Amino acid sequence: MLGRRGFSIGLPLGYQTGGGEGLTKKRIAAGSLAMLIAAIAVAGVLAASGGAGTNATFKAALISDVGHFNDKSFNQSQLNGLNRAKSKLKIDVLPIQSNNSSDYIPNLTTAIRQNSNIVIAAGFLMADSLKQVADQFPNTKFAITDYDATSAPFNGTTKNVEGITYATNENSYLIGCMAAMYVKAKYKGTPTIGVVGGIKIPPVTIFLAGYQAGAKKCVRNAVVKTGYSQDFVKQDLCKNVANDEIASGAKVIFGVAGLCGLGALSAAKDHGYLAVGVDQDQSFLGSYILTSAVKRVDNGVYNTVRAAKNGTFKGGRNLTYNLKNGGVALGKISPRLHGKLKTQILKKVAVLKRQIISGKIKPPKTI
Repeated sequence: MLGRRGFSIGLPLGYQTGGGEGLTKKRIAAGSLAMLIAAIAVAGVLAASGGAGTNATFKAALISDVGHFNDKSFNQSQLNGLNRAKSKLKIDVLPIQSNNSSDYIPNLTTAIRQNSNIVIAAGFLMADSLKQVADQFPNTKFAITDYDATSAPFNGTTKNVEGITYATNENSYLIGCMAAMYVKAKYKGTPTIGVVGGIKIPPVTIFLAGYQAGAKKCVRNAVVKTGYSQDFVKQDLCKNVANDEIASGAKVIFGVAGLCGLGALSAAKDHGYLAVGVDQDQSFLGSYILTSAVKRVDNGVYNTVRAAKNGTFKGGRNLTYNLKNGGVALGKISPRLHGKLKTQILKKVAVLKRQIISGKIKPPKTI
């Protein structure tokens, strides 16, 4: 089941131990070995949907980072891609949730012991753990989301590891422009917007860099309040940072912190302001979502699994997703942006998008 917590480390999401209630102690002892063997067999084939896998011999595993599969964002979107691979490619899948960073190596190793043909690490923070495991199992294919496989510790020489990277500075640039133009038109005073990042790492700061640059491109005197929660899970931490930014004048809040980021979005809602979602199209949260910085990590996972199955996987390199190939995009636009203002803003955004795709504009990747 999606978002389930507290399962045993090394067992796939959806696996449940159980049975034996009402048995006598004697019968339990007699059947314990059989039950253990059965449990191990079941653990190897159950998937995130809670159902059994196919009879296929190919298996793909996805190991979450500490953000959990129920984050309505980064990890959940990757899980969607894994489940799409299960359905369309007729393969077995093995999603394993990490609750702490200390789970990374055991979970990666469990995926290999469960005979996975490709193992995907769901995020930047898993790089060192993945390098250690990839070196121990050179015949297993690995991929990592949000990490450059040509940089340390992989250095392009770890030939069984492929990087899956996203140019989120590009769509965030467009969103920064949108947010600044909206605030300038709707509110008096200096146009001020905010962004709440999780941990200050490259996959987070790349969003912030594009957002800041886009805002200042379209509104020269725009102010962008920036803060970090130092967390990807606890929503109250992100909400506190967002409230501080709102108190300093921010009228739109961008949350770039996975599950924690939902707290930042709710802070904007509480104050009657708009917010910007991340990774998935988070318009389902309500009309207060101006748009979302969509990052198609679901496609990244699906395409990587498909390549591994088809024999076209190539380690030591990166797959890069951007505006041009649709790997990053804008989500649905809030109905609260309408009329002439909507037309004006979207016209400007369309021009900037063409210039980014052509290479005329190169949004910064770092702050």
